[in-house]
Amino acid sequence: ERVVTPVAGLMQGLKNLDQVKLLSVTLDRLTQWSRPGLLAIGDAAHAMSPVGGVGINLAIQDAVAAANILAGPMALGTDPDPLLPKVQARREFPVRVIQAIQRAVHRNVISAALGGTVQQAPLPLRLLGSTPLLQRIPARVLGLGIRREHIRSPRA
Repeated sequence: ERVVTPVAGLMQGLKNLDQVKLLSVTLDRLTQWSRPGLLAIGDAAHAMSPVGGVGINLAIQDAVAAANILAGPMALGTDPDPLLPKVQARREFPVRVIQAIQRAVHRNVISAALGGTVQQAPLPLRLLGSTPLLQRIPARVLGLGIRREHIRSPRA
């Protein structure tokens, strides 16, 4: 009843339940992001939860890191295959940190809220919400990332 009541008006427009989709949320990552001739980045390398909306940020940072590591050597005609694991080495730590944060939010906030066991937000969230200086921290982490990537284009 708690779930149906807020969306009752939306359900009138449905012709059948095939139009209803359940979002499957997975947090995982490949153990190896590359093999000769192939580099997986973004969702192909690490699936993120929608929590924080950071998937696109991480994908762009992966692409920038890949360009920084690979573009120069490739411009010189160097085989990029031996360099591909360096992209994973550079990007895996930020991915792991953000996924750990997302798991904690799922476990401590979302699951509890869906289960009806939450009386109030967890203390860390209450502190973040009530302290302007602390509010900058998640915004910075989610917006800029754990390890910021800056474009370093090789000279032509």
